[in-house]
Amino acid sequence: MSYYFSKTLTTSFDEAVRRTTEALKREGFGIITEIDVKDTFKKKINVDFRSYRILGACNPGLAYEALQIEDKVGTMLPCNVVVQDIDGSQTEVAAIDPVASMQAIDNPRLKQAAERVQAKLRKVIETL
Repeated sequence: MSYYFSKTLTTSFDEAVRRTTEALKREGFGIITEIDVKDTFKKKINVDFRSYRILGACNPGLAYEALQIEDKVGTMLPCNVVVQDIDGSQTEVAAIDPVASMQAIDNPRLKQAAERVQAKLRKVIETL
């Protein structure tokens, strides 16, 4: 089982970030963290890296539900979505598969909640 699902877009990096953020909002997710990996690597270790952004997406209702089921599941939140430049004209968007990541937790109710999140994230990727 893959731990993510992805789609390659023929668009600029910035446009892919914008479209991804909008698609996440349509599915009830907000961006609560945003890590610019390229900028961080340059500042911290003086390494050049491609445009690569990690969006920490959270659907508050689904996060609340998951935390009611399993209080330590917060160690796996938020749901990360990666936007990365492929070659200047293509950009890949990849999202964590929450069902795959939740396999480490033996809780059938949590698996059901993860399946609902998975469906929303799949829809985000498919609609890009």
